[in-house]
Amino acid sequence: MPESLFQVKRLSELAQSGQLKGKRVLIRADLNVPQDEAGNITEDTRIRASMPAVQMCLDAGAAVMVTSHLGRPTEGQFKSEDSLAPVADRIANLLHRKVPLISNWVDGGFEVNPGEIVLLENCRLNVGEKKNNDELAKKIAALCDVYVNDAFGTAHRAEATTHGVAKFAPVACAGPLMAAELDALSRALASPKRPLVAIVAGSKVSSKLTILKALSEKVDELIVGGGIANTFMLAKGLPIGKSLAEPDLVNEAREIMDLMEKRGAHVPIPEDVVVANELSPLARANRVASDQVAEDDMILDIGPKTAARLSTMLAHAGTIVWNGPLGVFEIDQFGGGTKMLAAAIAHSPAFSIAGGGDTLAAIAKYGIENQVDYISTGGGAFLEFLEGKTLPAFAVLAERAKG
Repeated sequence: MPESLFQVKRLSELAQSGQLKGKRVLIRADLNVPQDEAGNITEDTRIRASMPAVQMCLDAGAAVMVTSHLGRPTEGQFKSEDSLAPVADRIANLLHRKVPLISNWVDGGFEVNPGEIVLLENCRLNVGEKKNNDELAKKIAALCDVYVNDAFGTAHRAEATTHGVAKFAPVACAGPLMAAELDALSRALASPKRPLVAIVAGSKVSSKLTILKALSEKVDELIVGGGIANTFMLAKGLPIGKSLAEPDLVNEAREIMDLMEKRGAHVPIPEDVVVANELSPLARANRVASDQVAEDDMILDIGPKTAARLSTMLAHAGTIVWNGPLGVFEIDQFGGGTKMLAAAIAHSPAFSIAGGGDTLAAIAKYGIENQVDYISTGGGAFLEFLEGKTLPAFAVLAERAKG
């Protein structure tokens, strides 16, 4: 992971040095919030998280324009449910100021003065947005003096407002959310403190195979969990009963273990597991040694011995990257492994970064939000970064920072 990828211009630097005063600033935020049938916002974390960038620009004397996608509208076909109107109302409440919503804004024709903010209607309604059309990007870039990308969740997509505008705007920089994500990912993967321990868990090896392969070249310990661990157990010749696994990927699992062992790294295989005959809240959980799984058993969690061994590993780690719970933690009797590892991560002196929807749910369930150093809200972008892919939004900001 080259360090140069993380060297970008930052909004905070421009604000502090007075370079935003009187300037037209366009912020690409991630305001894609859930709504109920009536269009009421049911959870506004993303809107709140986007406000520091907006406030920074207003305080610096900029004329502020904000845009975002919402849902998956059809380009060029406006429907009321695709409108950012509820978002404009919520921002107005949070900032205690008027926030006009501008439709059909690509060709300009609207006014915003220094110290004011407008919200530009759902950017995915613009024809050419998803295809990263250069003509559209140039028109949008002409609206601003400074472009700010503060939407890490879309960093893996090359679209007009996440990539194209950054190419053509006079100045392109990262907002505080994007900068924090860059810093955390850089610390975890570009220059990690060793040992670097990754936890990758989930139902399928196939969905995480590229991540497992990419991490197997970097990490010192690769802890696998869920259906992924069952496939690795199969690769070691262990019985897994009727557990979820992918027998056709056993060779890939062996390759990953061999590759790591050659450089003195490891994939720790569970020595005990928690099994049941059915996946239900009423199922009886039994702990068995990992070579004693019966034919009608389903492995639904790691056992306490394994959890204790992995917890010791995490206690001595320098950096921890966590993506995925270790068992079916939503059902308490199959959540012991995830709970124990969550506590180990919380108490470890290591720098810890976590991401992925199920991981965030586990962090919330076990109440360790304040003890994980960085929680990525990027979802797909976080996973693609772990795969070693170059994220288009990062790459273009790094490129612009050189010029």
